[in-house]
Amino acid sequence: MNVALLQTDIRWNAPEENIVGAERLMERAGEAELYVLPEMWNTGFVTNVPAAGHETALEWMRETARKRNAAVCGSMAVRLENEVCVNRLFFVKPDGETDYYDKHHLFKYGGEDRYFTAGDRRTVVTWRGMRFLLTVCYDMRFPVWLRYRGDYDAIICVANWPDSRHTVWQTLLRARAIENQCYVMGCNRVGDDPNCHYVGHSAVTDTRGLAIVEDKTEREAVIETEVSGERLRIVREKFRVLDDRDAFEMK
Repeated sequence: MNVALLQTDIRWNAPEENIVGAERLMERAGEAELYVLPEMWNTGFVTNVPAAGHETALEWMRETARKRNAAVCGSMAVRLENEVCVNRLFFVKPDGETDYYDKHHLFKYGGEDRYFTAGDRRTVVTWRGMRFLLTVCYDMRFPVWLRYRGDYDAIICVANWPDSRHTVWQTLLRARAIENQCYVMGCNRVGDDPNCHYVGHSAVTDTRGLAIVEDKTEREAVIETEVSGERLRIVREKFRVLDDRDAFEMK
């Protein structure tokens, strides 16, 4: 499967500009079967979430998926009908089918828990023969939540991960790939918002913790590569470390 991570410079609270920016990077990417955008790609980490404010961007994702015959994935702040706000990662397929995951681990250090409600379920999406576990940013620090249960081939993590902790970002992508014997696709942003500076380092990591591809330009970029469910199956069958893990039950 051909994958393109779109490392965007998100304009603060400017959805239309960010849609244009995403389209520009997609044109640079050419044809892919899966396009991944960063966390809150349409606004930046805005906490004053208007009702239905995400709908225009979500409709763009659906139309883009249809036109490109590809899946489009990215998170947005969503205000629900009960006034609860969630950080929701959408996975949109060409036929309009839309799966989502609400970020489970809210970043309390940055006050995210004051504005958003945590999701309570994992989401695995199957697309063209590969199974993707959907995760958002801070989730990457929590291996129990992300642990492989025989249910996925790759982790998608979309993020606003700041420069001050970018080494942690790189380390966690590799660790989660090694311990779960899977691909990890980490799509981060670049640029600045009112609180942080971001340098990207988006990457796709393999089961050995090696970056198949990684951007180190610290600028807007397209990170493209191919992932293979068949190659992953062969690795897991040949080097069966997952069989030896300690048993546990999720609470």
